[in-house]
Amino acid sequence: MEKNMKNGLVSLLDLPEPTLDLILKCFSPNELCTVSEVCVSLKDKCQSDHFWEHHIKHKWGRVIGDAVYKEWEWHITIAKEGSFLNQNTNNQTGSMGTFTGVWPNLYLGSYLEDCKVLNGQRPNNFLMSLYFSLESGRFWFPAQVYKGLMLHNALVSYDSESNTFQARYQTGGWRCLGRNIEWDMVRVPSVDSPPYVMHVSDCLDNLKPEDHIEIQWRGNTHCPYDWWYAVIGHLDSCNKNNCQCHWSDTLIVEFRQYPEISSMRRIRLSRKNTGEQGDPRSGYYGGIRKLHNEDEIEKWKKLFPSQVQVHATWTLLVTILHILSFNVSFL
Repeated sequence: MEKNMKNGLVSLLDLPEPTLDLILKCFSPNELCTVSEVCVSLKDKCQSDHFWEHHIKHKWGRVIGDAVYKEWEWHITIAKEGSFLNQNTNNQTGSMGTFTGVWPNLYLGSYLEDCKVLNGQRPNNFLMSLYFSLESGRFWFPAQVYKGLMLHNALVSYDSESNTFQARYQTGGWRCLGRNIEWDMVRVPSVDSPPYVMHVSDCLDNLKPEDHIEIQWRGNTHCPYDWWYAVIGHLDSCNKNNCQCHWSDTLIVEFRQYPEISSMRRIRLSRKNTGEQGDPRSGYYGGIRKLHNEDEIEKWKKLFPSQVQVHATWTLLVTILHILSFNVSFL
């Protein structure tokens, strides 16, 4: 280093390693890529997971969880094994899976639009390749998306131009759930259970009135589960001054996003029944997840005003139509 300084030349590689690392940590993703083209030594350093972990967490930490890393590791493994030529795992477009068929990975599912981006990938740039596959929108990853009064399990792709997401969900086929979805409408999946599998509840015996929960629901047994927000309510016979509801085998679940006069407002479930409960008319209820995080609860509450207004208006219109129909028949 002293020799280079005498000649008026100082290279990044002449700096002490801790100092160099500190400088590289301040670089943006694009700057790291630029510096990696200087020489082999800087390429290896700038592409290492050590520097990309921060960028992944900073930008994507709100929407990706462990499932995404497992999915990406699976893609990398397939690439290293040269299995992309196997038509059981890709189609003629060079993609991993298809939006009209069966997905190759059955854990939670992911989709890589172009597997050629993985050619020559090494463990050294695992997180770097994940970052740019997310950034480009080529990698559809598992997440949960708020839509209306429900939370859908979906596959999500990022659009860098609009800084929003598009999503698809599985219901018979892989249908479009929405486009231009804002960041705060996407979250990391709350449980590890795949969309078609009932979540095993671990809180049934401890639930009491005013506890906030999310509960799985599906319209029929062939559909994947969605998640609904609810609050544990009191039994009709309860004396609230001396509430004993938490000792009852009957669990009252209130969907307060619906008006009080709605038939959807309250349901009764059995604490002792650990399987799916419901019927074809009202749908089927699966596992329950108790909410402890105030941010999660507030997020649901912020979604209520417009939705409650819509449902209240609809209920009022239906009531008016019933009254008019009765008066006409009477006349």
